[in-house]
Amino acid sequence: MRRRWLIEPLPRWRGISLALLYVLTSGCSPLALVSAVSNDDGVTASTDRRYGMLPRQQLDIYSPKSGEAALCPVVIFFYGGSWQTGERGQYRFVGEALAAQGFIAVVPDYRVYPEVKFPTFVEDGAAAVRWVHDHILEFGGDPRRVFLMGHSAGAHIAAMLALDPRHLAAQGLSPEDLRGFIGLAGPYDFLPLKSAALVDIFGGADGIPDTQPITFVSTRSPPALLLHGADDTTVRPGNSDRLSARMRQLGGSVSETIYKGIGHSGILLALSSPFKGIAPVRADVAAFVRADAQTSGSALDRTAAPPRSQIARYPFNRLLRP
Repeated sequence: MRRRWLIEPLPRWRGISLALLYVLTSGCSPLALVSAVSNDDGVTASTDRRYGMLPRQQLDIYSPKSGEAALCPVVIFFYGGSWQTGERGQYRFVGEALAAQGFIAVVPDYRVYPEVKFPTFVEDGAAAVRWVHDHILEFGGDPRRVFLMGHSAGAHIAAMLALDPRHLAAQGLSPEDLRGFIGLAGPYDFLPLKSAALVDIFGGADGIPDTQPITFVSTRSPPALLLHGADDTTVRPGNSDRLSARMRQLGGSVSETIYKGIGHSGILLALSSPFKGIAPVRADVAAFVRADAQTSGSALDRTAAPPRSQIARYPFNRLLRP
């Protein structure tokens, strides 16, 4: 049975008001504005690292500024944009938010439509994971503790890498090399396709089952954290519900949280410092990654995080509806 959490956030109207004022009075893009008003201190960035030879095969790395005695967990974040838009610099606030929690955050670009179609953007993601596996030790990250995370289309890419072993296998890796997968408002089971662009991207109105992450759930799938907004009309919460149910059916480790009153954009903005009071996305992601510290060595403990599902209510949804 789904448990309902009715938790009210601490008031953060001052930060939210300043951020909204900035949005209204400047000419920058909304995501650039969020990065501009975020104030996660103690973070260093290493930008423009190449994981391939093509212009969009680059990534940025965000690290805690204070030296850690032990190697840090690594979170690779794939942004959304309907597989058609986006650039890593717009998501500095995500990298800083994760690094502020003591993690190494990696934000890659990847090729998008119409330059490429499925599965090329997933293959770019796999190449980025390979680079991280080979180089993240140089930045204080633990290559044995790598998590994939994404929002919207980026969550689809992360899920495909975590669930369909063929993509990482092409890079000499396996989903079993991952410690977990974190999906924010992800499309995991979205056939049939209605948009003309998506029909072209994924190969027809009926699509192909191989384009859907839910197709590849198995008993060996990495642990998953699925977060979704109940008010999301861009990617319906049923995507997370169905993937969660499928993973549980096969005995997998999955946690699902539906935030009541949160839409498609709000769940992402909740990672930023000005908006983190609208929903505990940052805290929930950090708790999932830190729970991995209870495991030892490089082997995953599939029973460490028991399945659960919950709904949380946060009242600022009208500000952030997509």
